[in-house]
Amino acid sequence: MIYKFRLLSDEVENFRRDIEIDSEASFHDLHKAILEAVNYPDDQMTSFFLCNDNWIKEVEITLEDMNSLSEEESYVMSDTIIGDLIEEEKQHLVYVFDPLGDRVFFMELSKIEFGKDLDAPRCVKSVGDAPQQVLDFDALMSKNPIAATTGGEEFMDDFYGNDGYNDEDLDGLDLDNMSDMSSIDDLYS
Repeated sequence: MIYKFRLLSDEVENFRRDIEIDSEASFHDLHKAILEAVNYPDDQMTSFFLCNDNWIKEVEITLEDMNSLSEEESYVMSDTIIGDLIEEEKQHLVYVFDPLGDRVFFMELSKIEFGKDLDAPRCVKSVGDAPQQVLDFDALMSKNPIAATTGGEEFMDDFYGNDGYNDEDLDGLDLDNMSDMSSIDDLYS
């Protein structure tokens, strides 16, 4: 079977890529086809997520084995066949291409062609320019208008929290010997 995936971006209005790939190909093959179609280097820890109809992430397929200690089954792109996890048209996925910025392509299995095979994935439709693969810090700050106008201070306060923090709390702490502590509670004993 041949699967046709449509990729869209919420950052670039006129961006679209349609990629055809054999159902027996791996998610790693799809990953490589996406990178080629958008002209991105292969230097990020990307992931696929299978999503429900409301785009809620459910199952992750990672680029590398993350040695997860959870009891949930984990999937690695190179070891996972697309057709083993995706069987129906209109299946939603997201492809996380910028993990630090949590930026994604929205994907949908738009068509299944039965009785056909494909030796190598191919981009069959390319419209518009892909968004920049990785945003720099200034661009991330510009996504938060408050942070952009205050030099990021409010963003940092919101991110780290500012209630009760005092630089003097760290005075006298031997940061070089932090590994000697058995738990975070040792900081306060």
